[in-house]
Amino acid sequence: MHTEATGSPLLAASSSRRRFVAGLTAFGMLAAFGVPDLALAQQNTIAQSIADHFASVKTMSGEFVQFGPRGEQTGGKFYISRPGKIRFNYEDPSPMRVIADGKAVVIGNRKLKTWDLYPLSKTPLNLLLGDKIDLSSKTVRQVKEDPDLITIVLGDRSIFGDSTITMMFDPKTYELRQWTITDAQKKDTSVMIFNVATGLKLDDRVFAIPYDEVRN
Repeated sequence: MHTEATGSPLLAASSSRRRFVAGLTAFGMLAAFGVPDLALAQQNTIAQSIADHFASVKTMSGEFVQFGPRGEQTGGKFYISRPGKIRFNYEDPSPMRVIADGKAVVIGNRKLKTWDLYPLSKTPLNLLLGDKIDLSSKTVRQVKEDPDLITIVLGDRSIFGDSTITMMFDPKTYELRQWTITDAQKKDTSVMIFNVATGLKLDDRVFAIPYDEVRN
C-alpha cells in the first residue's frame, strides 16, 4: 500500500511522519545557511563552502542515532551515492526504511507493510543528492562560528513550511556532526552521525526501491 504526494512531504505527511521525514531530509539540506554576526557575503561564502565540500563527497556511509521529541531513541545505518541515491536502515525494533533511487523517495514500514512514495524532485533530499549544491540566500537564517563548532540554521517556507533545521559542523573539516529539526509545533528531532566513511564503492542494489511492494 502506498500514498503518493506531488508536494513537499512536510505538508503531505501526518504530524509524526512529518517529523520523521524532516529528520531525514535534513541530509538533503546541507545547504542554505546564514550568520548573525557576519556580513551577508561572508554568510553565503561559509554556507557555499560547506555545501561544496559536501557535494564533493560522491559516496558516504555511516551510523546514526536519532532522538525524538518525546525522548525516544532509534539508530541505524545510512548510505549515500550521488546523484540522487540514499538509504536509511533503522535498527530493530523500528520498522522504518527510507530509500531514494534517483527518481523517487519511499518511506516503508515493514511492520504495517505500508509505503509512502514521493518524487525526489519535490523533496529537500534532491538538494542533498545532486552533484552540485547551489545555495539560495532566502533560506539563510543564522550561522554561528565557535572554536569547536559551526552551527547553521536554515528555513524555507516553500520547502519546510514553518520547520527549521539546525546543523552542527566541524569547523576544520566541514564534516557534519549533528542536526536538529524543529517542526511547526516547536518539537525537536535530533540526529547524530558517526563512524562515517567516504569514497566507498556502493552497489546500486542498495538503493533499489521494491516498486512491486510499493504499488501493492
